[in-house]
Amino acid sequence: MNIPNIITIFRIILIPIFLVVFHSNLENRVLYSGLVFLVSGISDVLDGYIARKYDMGTKLGAVLDPFADKLTSFAVLISFNMENFIPISVLVLILLKEFIMIVGGAILYFRAESIVIPSNRFGKAATVLLYASILSISLQFPINIIAILLVLTVVYNIVAFLNYVKIFLKLNTQSL
Repeated sequence: MNIPNIITIFRIILIPIFLVVFHSNLENRVLYSGLVFLVSGISDVLDGYIARKYDMGTKLGAVLDPFADKLTSFAVLISFNMENFIPISVLVLILLKEFIMIVGGAILYFRAESIVIPSNRFGKAATVLLYASILSISLQFPINIIAILLVLTVVYNIVAFLNYVKIFLKLNTQSL
């Protein structure tokens, strides 16, 4: 267990903290849960930076990091949708994309010699936009800014998904 993996586990621990704060009766619960989400995002950047800079990438980290990302996204998106902060269409599109990517990733991992598709610039941009969207809601930005960020989040998630499908098909064909 190395430092990036410990940070990733910390991110997983932040998920129930986010949920407890978000679904509490605290006066500023959305702001506070948004701050928990921000800490998770900073931790995500930090664990990736440390893993790359100090060559501390592991197979466990390659699986655990996207798992933490997806769990965090699911918890936040579902919670924000339950409060009508984001439309159901955003929730469904992103969750469907993530579910298909999980299934595709599992197929490659178990069928094709433990291949894991690394994140790329499209996925990273989609993640940054998701964080910006959630934080804009948490900080009560004007609705038009929130709407623009949500649309960009969906567009980048679609682009990231199409890029993932392209890579998946190529790797899946090579492994046959």
